[in-house]
Amino acid sequence: MTTEFTIPGLTNEQGSEVAGLLQQRLSAYNDLHLTLKHVHWNVVGPNFIGVHEMIDPQVDLVRGYADEVAERIAALGQSPKGTPGAIIDDRSWDDYSVGRDNAISHLAALDLVYTGVIETGRKIMDRIGEIDRVSEDIVIGHNAELEKFQWFVRAHLENAGGSLANSGADSESEAADQARP
Repeated sequence: MTTEFTIPGLTNEQGSEVAGLLQQRLSAYNDLHLTLKHVHWNVVGPNFIGVHEMIDPQVDLVRGYADEVAERIAALGQSPKGTPGAIIDDRSWDDYSVGRDNAISHLAALDLVYTGVIETGRKIMDRIGEIDRVSEDIVIGHNAELEKFQWFVRAHLENAGGSLANSGADSESEAADQARP
């Protein structure tokens, strides 16, 4: 259901377009926080506790991003969809493919997840910025934090020469295999 109003200064069509783009972010954030929790539960090995404890704050912040985006969608006069079906309908990516594995393998796979979420966020940010600067600002803030989280992940994968253990991997499972000691 949509309303007959949106944010002042936007047309209903503009509000609807921005809400549709934010819905893509909502589904990505819901998928990401579930993926992060999956990693949190399935990481093992010598670096277990450091990675286990690094992931939970990321889960909490990404859940907060989902809430903020859902509330913005509602303010735009649209209905945010936070169901598992919405995630599936909106996603252009495959389900996270690594189960119980060592910390470095999970981080190598998670690096690719972050790359996908960040790249898509930047594209959405550019389009939203043409219509609604307030919504753009929200997405910019989220992307900045996601980029920091990816830096945390990559710090575990980087060698002294500046190369990543998962360099060139095209899939999460390939990244995990490539980084596995």
